[in-house]
Amino acid sequence: MNMQTLQKPRILLPDLQDKVALVTGAGSGIGRAAARMLAQQGMKVCLVDLKNERTEMTYQEIMDAGGQSIIADTDVSDAQRVAQAFEQAVKAWGRLDVVFANAGINGVLAPIEDMKEEDWDQTLAVNMKGTFLCVKNAIPHMKERGGSIIVTSSINGSRKFSNFGMSAYSTSKAGQVAFTKMAALELAQYKIRVNAICPGAIQTNIGENTLHTPELDKIKIPVKYPQGSQPLEHAPGQPEQVADLVAFLASEASSHITGTQVFIDGAESLL
Repeated sequence: MNMQTLQKPRILLPDLQDKVALVTGAGSGIGRAAARMLAQQGMKVCLVDLKNERTEMTYQEIMDAGGQSIIADTDVSDAQRVAQAFEQAVKAWGRLDVVFANAGINGVLAPIEDMKEEDWDQTLAVNMKGTFLCVKNAIPHMKERGGSIIVTSSINGSRKFSNFGMSAYSTSKAGQVAFTKMAALELAQYKIRVNAICPGAIQTNIGENTLHTPELDKIKIPVKYPQGSQPLEHAPGQPEQVADLVAFLASEASSHITGTQVFIDGAESLL
C-alpha cells in the first residue's frame, strides 16, 4: 500500500472537497484507481462492486489515508441491488455529486457464428444495462444540485474494430457512447453533465473475466503494428492515468463539457 501516493494527489481539484462520489467496479483496475483519486481530492466515495478481497483493500486504503468510504455489495446488472447502492450512498452522506459508471466485462470472445446467446446477453447486461441503471438511479439524487456522470466506454466499438471475437463487447461500448450523448442532452436542464471516457489498452485485471474460445483462430486477420501498440509510450496505460481524467471530468474544471467521448489510449486507436 502506497500511503504517500494516497495522501498527495498528482492534481488538486479543490471543488471536489467534501462532495460524494459513487464508483462502480471499484475493487480493481480503473475503478480502484479512480476511487483512490477521488478520495485524495477529499471526496466521500461509495465503492460499488461485488464484495471481495479487492474491494475491501480499496476501502481500507482510503480509510487508512484518512478518507471516507463505504462498500455497496452490488452486481450492476441487478436493478434492485443498483438502486440499493445509490440509496446507501445518499443515506450515508446526504447527497450525490459524481457517478463513475465504470464496471464492465470483456465477456466471452467468439466468432459471431459461434457465440452463445447467453454469453451475448451477459456482456450486454453488465456493460450496457449496468450503465443505464446507474444513470437512471443517479438522476433523482442529482437533479437539485447537478453533478457529473462519467461512463467507461472503450476505443473498441467507437474507433477500433480489429479485436476479433469482441462483437458483444464492442456493441455494448458503442451503445454506451450513444446513451451518454442522449443522457447529456436530456439531463442538461438539471446541470447534470454526462461524458464517456474511451480507454485503450490499460493494465488492469479485466482479462480475468475474459474467455477466449478456440474458434477465434478461424476469424483472425493479421494486423501489423509498429513497435508497441501505443505509439505515445509503447506500453499499456496505467489506471492512474485514467483516474486523472475521471477527476477532471468530475470537477468544475470541465463545467462546459458534456455529451463528449474522450479517448485516452496513447494514439493506439489511430493505427
